[in-house]
Amino acid sequence: MITISLCMIVKNEEQVLSRCLDSLAGLMDEIIIVDTGSCDRTREIAARYTDKIYDYIWKDDFADARNFAFSKASMEYIYTADADEVLDDENREQFRLLKEAMVPEVEIVQMKYVTKNEFNTVLNFKEEYRPKLYRRLRTFTWIDPIHETVRLDPVVFDSDIAITHLPQSLHSSRDFKGFLLAFDRDGRLSEKLHRMYAKELLMTGEKEDFIAAAKVFLATLKDETASGDARKEAGCILSRCYRITGNVNEFFKLALKDMITTPCAEICCELGNYFFDAEDYDEAAVWYYNAAFETASILDVHTSGNIPLNGLADCYEKSGNAAQAEEYRNAARQWQLPDDNS
Repeated sequence: MITISLCMIVKNEEQVLSRCLDSLAGLMDEIIIVDTGSCDRTREIAARYTDKIYDYIWKDDFADARNFAFSKASMEYIYTADADEVLDDENREQFRLLKEAMVPEVEIVQMKYVTKNEFNTVLNFKEEYRPKLYRRLRTFTWIDPIHETVRLDPVVFDSDIAITHLPQSLHSSRDFKGFLLAFDRDGRLSEKLHRMYAKELLMTGEKEDFIAAAKVFLATLKDETASGDARKEAGCILSRCYRITGNVNEFFKLALKDMITTPCAEICCELGNYFFDAEDYDEAAVWYYNAAFETASILDVHTSGNIPLNGLADCYEKSGNAAQAEEYRNAARQWQLPDDNS
């Protein structure tokens, strides 16, 4: 049976920390808690479960904090958890069986991450695989019988274990600040962060968040080395920004450029919203229909699902067609996130 260090970074988690740690009881051989500046009872609660509690001076860098936590671990594997995660009884048993049966070749175990809809800021599926369990020390192995080379890609196992994410509130404002700090520090975002920022903005951003983000995505459009995907993402964010700030000329420039490539549902929804606000409900319906039935989403799957379906219902209500409006409203109610992205 493998041994596991639980590594967590926490701050002001008194409401949820016990719930998380109780759900992991008996599965972990070591518990590492790194506190980034709590001013509530978080440390007192953590002390009920472990004496390995460390202070960390926050540097606006989650990766650095997690690296610090990992440096304190001593077991064969490291399990990383956030305080608002929970393992139910069924998945605790799955985890226990995995711990007993783990083969030494596996270096990373992915687990299914499930977030309640009202707190889902970046997921386009009901559940998505995330790496959660890591071999602490990695060995290198030569492979290939001729022209041999060292295997660099880790051995990853996709488990059936499902982790339930039960946050008490959205973390968007914290995340938006982090994205902007990373951009100001490095002058650009990685492709992963660029996409995550765009997704979280579309799902939870307010007007001021889009205005603050504009510099990041304008830089993408000006960057000749930016990928086509990044440029499409930037177009989605900036079109929303220009629409809600009334910059009609720049809004239509971006929307038209999207139409001459492969149109995305996000831009179609923005056009639908523009014409709906202008009380041109027939034209708005055209673009909502395109979003729902003719195009695909690139960032927020809701823009090819319940969002344009509700938009169509709103248009038909405004036009006095109650029966058609109710048909689309029912379709929006019945729409669900895809099961997973595996």
